[in-house]
Amino acid sequence: MRIVAIAVLLLVLALPGQCGDWKTRVEDPTLIHECVKKVTDVIVYDIFSPPVASRIYAYMTVAGYEAARPGNTSYASLAGNLHGLGNVPAPEAGRPCNYSLAAVQAILSVGKALVISEGKVEAFETQLMAGVRSSGIPGEVYANSVEYGRKVAAYILAWAAKDHYKETRSEPKYDLSNDASAWKPTPPAYMKAVEPHWSEMRTFLLDSARQFVPHPPTPFSAEKGSAFYQDALEVYDAGLKLTEEQKAVANFWDCNPFKMNVNGHLMFATKKISPGGHWINITSVACQKAGADFIRSAEAYAWVSIVIADAFISCWDEKYRSKAIRPETYINQYISADWMPLLQTPPFPEYTSGHSVVSACAAVVLTKLFGEGFAFTDSTEVEFGIPPRRFVSFRQAAEEAAISRFYGGIHFKPAINYGLEEGDRIGKFVSCKLRAASCKLQAASCKR
Repeated sequence: MRIVAIAVLLLVLALPGQCGDWKTRVEDPTLIHECVKKVTDVIVYDIFSPPVASRIYAYMTVAGYEAARPGNTSYASLAGNLHGLGNVPAPEAGRPCNYSLAAVQAILSVGKALVISEGKVEAFETQLMAGVRSSGIPGEVYANSVEYGRKVAAYILAWAAKDHYKETRSEPKYDLSNDASAWKPTPPAYMKAVEPHWSEMRTFLLDSARQFVPHPPTPFSAEKGSAFYQDALEVYDAGLKLTEEQKAVANFWDCNPFKMNVNGHLMFATKKISPGGHWINITSVACQKAGADFIRSAEAYAWVSIVIADAFISCWDEKYRSKAIRPETYINQYISADWMPLLQTPPFPEYTSGHSVVSACAAVVLTKLFGEGFAFTDSTEVEFGIPPRRFVSFRQAAEEAAISRFYGGIHFKPAINYGLEEGDRIGKFVSCKLRAASCKLQAASCKR
């Protein structure tokens, strides 16, 4: 479906028309949605972990927003609000420029620089820009727009280079603990812990990775009468009597970028969208349903990407502080050696639930942007063979995403409930900060 969409878009861009038609075509928000989706496809192809994917989304959408913003002075720059982001280069006075095209260039330039398969983004960019040039856009406007987009992208990439990501690449690997309560790798691949140093990343708006430390997890115990044992027994019992609807919910929100499949002696991987990527796609759905123009769509992508990126830093800080054991490991050792979860257990500690945190914060921001009771149909998983689901609000979608982890057998209830609470607090804080910045108000009143 998306191949047809971009083909139609390029055909329209290439059609000859009256003077000025090119502007309407280039400023069609379909362009930004297709660009973000293309980078999402490459993120899936390259198998980036959820935290790393969130970083890519944040930088490329901030670049897109900042490049589009000069075309509409009612939208304020994020400079001085996001940590470490100084004044983004301004366009040169007197040089005609189309800022939607500049934004497209900025998004693709940053996305291309942060993925592995940059050639895939490059090929898309080449084809897209050829269509733009054929639309009748004046050569000077085209050249200036592309140049400005690249200038903004270079500035954002220089800012990104100082977020401590490179340093985390050379940090020591996670040391497994012999403590009975600690996380252990799980079958079938027994993969090493994902991003154990992610809490060291520079946050975007949060004061620090520990600004919203969640309620402590249930104290570990192997005793049958303990609260922890009861949490595990609840997961175990639910897994034995899942309804078809519960299975559908779990599979819809699985969002496992790298699921290992075992067939006899053969092991192969299945690639899917990440939790953050799923909510980026929901952002696209919301923008298109609301009829959001280019700049409003660019703002929505940036806001949602920023809050998701900060949510992963916060959540991962807790994961590698509590280092909590997964249900599969505990149940196999203390309840039933034969029990298996419906979903494949992700390779990192259990507490809190990342999907719960990310979904809750994204829902808060999207509600702030598009309102309460915004009903939508989420078709994100259709390309992975899973039918769409309809929701009456972003909050309903977030709560379903959260409970899906319980149905899937990969999280205990406290990690889900306190994860939703953690994400809700992050979402409210970040949306308040962003709204204050966009309205040029003081952000000191934003609640912690």
